[in-house]
Amino acid sequence: MKAATRPIWMDKPSPLTTALKCVTLIIVCLLVLIPFLAVISTSLADQKALTEAGGFLLFPKDPSFDSYKAVLAGGVVTRALFVSVAITVVGTFLSLAATTGLAYSLSRPGSLLHRPILFVVLGSLLFGAGLIPNYLVVKSLGLLDSYWSLILPVLINGFNVIVMRAFFMELPEELFESARIDGASEFHVLTRIVLPLSKAVMAVIGLFYAVGYWNNFFQALIYINTPEKWPLQLVLRTFVVNQAALGTDQLAVGGEALPPQQSIQMAILVISIVPILLVYPFLQRHFAKGVLVGAVKG
Repeated sequence: MKAATRPIWMDKPSPLTTALKCVTLIIVCLLVLIPFLAVISTSLADQKALTEAGGFLLFPKDPSFDSYKAVLAGGVVTRALFVSVAITVVGTFLSLAATTGLAYSLSRPGSLLHRPILFVVLGSLLFGAGLIPNYLVVKSLGLLDSYWSLILPVLINGFNVIVMRAFFMELPEELFESARIDGASEFHVLTRIVLPLSKAVMAVIGLFYAVGYWNNFFQALIYINTPEKWPLQLVLRTFVVNQAALGTDQLAVGGEALPPQQSIQMAILVISIVPILLVYPFLQRHFAKGVLVGAVKG
């Protein structure tokens, strides 16, 4: 009999293959880090350094935080930052609560209107209402120019419901049966048994919702008419497209001249990226487990 051959991916790679993998990984990392470094460096540069570098530079000679002082001096960017933080925190909490409740009810066989609601959730993954119907609904509910127009239309995501439902269905049925024997209600089963065991999927779904709320500028562009209510991403988009639309006199510090426009744009961009970068490392260890849940049956 012929000896069983091992799959090629189980063989130890040759030194040349290992070297090529290392070089490829280094190139990919540089392609990601160099633009980010250029954005940070540009935000710290003055007009002279930008002119000499032709617009972007990697290592400013005399870094200055004047652009950050300007945008965080209590003007339009500072207000937009607080708006984005509030919308992200409130929206993520409400979305997690609504998604958890819906996913748990759909994971329990025999729940009220189980199959029709499940078909509606699955249908939302295939068909979207479109921009005009959504706008008419928001307008009919009186939510135009309201922060709720940025939260309620995207409160529940069908994909997140399916992922969380799959996680709940993987939990041992014996836990639910023993809790019911002890007289626990469905609410107590959810809060005292299911949620403590669901930290991984809750972290991942919460990150999905938080990133969506934080980066969402299109809904604000459509539904919010008052510039004072704009979130940070819409301010960034408007500032890049048309700086004059924001009234840049609100960015001046103590009547001093503003830093270069490009430095201010990059500073706002850095401020819009940093919060997500700070949150992600704390959720990374839950990410793989939460995303792959339900893909493999034990």
